[in-house]
Amino acid sequence: MALNQLNLLRPLLCQTLVRQVRSPLLAPSRFSRLPLNPGTPCYPPAACSRLYATKKSKAKAKGQAAKVNINSALVEDIISLDEVREDMTAVLSALKDDFTRNLSIRTSAGALDHIVVTTQDGKFPLNQLGQISMKSPQVIMVNMSSFPEATVAATRALRESSMNLNPEVDGTIIKVPVPKVTREHRENLTKLAKQLSNKAKDSLRKVRTNAVTQAKRAKEGHSEDTIRLVEKQIQQMSDNIAADIDKQVAAKTKELLG
Repeated sequence: MALNQLNLLRPLLCQTLVRQVRSPLLAPSRFSRLPLNPGTPCYPPAACSRLYATKKSKAKAKGQAAKVNINSALVEDIISLDEVREDMTAVLSALKDDFTRNLSIRTSAGALDHIVVTTQDGKFPLNQLGQISMKSPQVIMVNMSSFPEATVAATRALRESSMNLNPEVDGTIIKVPVPKVTREHRENLTKLAKQLSNKAKDSLRKVRTNAVTQAKRAKEGHSEDTIRLVEKQIQQMSDNIAADIDKQVAAKTKELLG
C-alpha cells in the first residue's frame, strides 16, 4: 500500500523540484529532500535550470556586442591602428582646448588670447597682434600699437566672438568691458558647447571614414574576415571617443548652468 502511494507521488515530487529550480528564492520543500526512484522520469536540477533560462537573460546576452582587441603589430601591413587612435584622441584634445578657450563663464585677459583676427596678411591670434591686460576687474585692454593697421579687424573679431563682448576703440587701444554673467549668457555658452562637440564628431567621422577606406584598399592578400575585424576595431575606437565627447559636453553643460 505504501509503495503504491509513493509511486503516485513521484510525478508530484518532480513538479515540485522543477518549481524550486524556477524559483530559487523559495525555501526548500520537504519533498525535495525525499529520495527519488531512479526510474522516475525527472531531470536533475542543473538540467532543469538550463531548460528554464529566462528570455531576459537571453536578450541581454544577445544585445552585448563582442569587444575587439586586435594586436596592432599583426595588422601593420593593413593600417596603423596606433596612428588612427592618435588621430581620434587628437580630436578629443582639440575639443577640450576649444572648451577652455571659448567657454569660460567669467571673461579674463587670457580668454582673449586665441581669438582669431582676420587681416589682409592672414589669420592671427589676437595675442600676436596686441598686448592684452586687465585695466581693472571690469575692463580688459588690448594695446594694438605694434600693429595699428589691424585695430579694426581685431575689434571686429572681438565683437563677433561667442563671448558676448562689446569692445570700444580709442585710437590703437581697444577697451573690452567684462560682461556680466547672466542666465542668457550661460545658456548661449551651452549652445556653443554643443556646436563645438558636433564639430568634433564631424572630425572624428572623417578620421574613421579615412581609416576604413584605407583598410578596404588592403583587401588583396588578406582574408575578408581579417578586414572586417580591422573595420570593427576602428568603429569601436571611434565609438569610445564619441562617448568621451558626450561626457565632456555633459560635464561642461553642468558647469555652465551651475
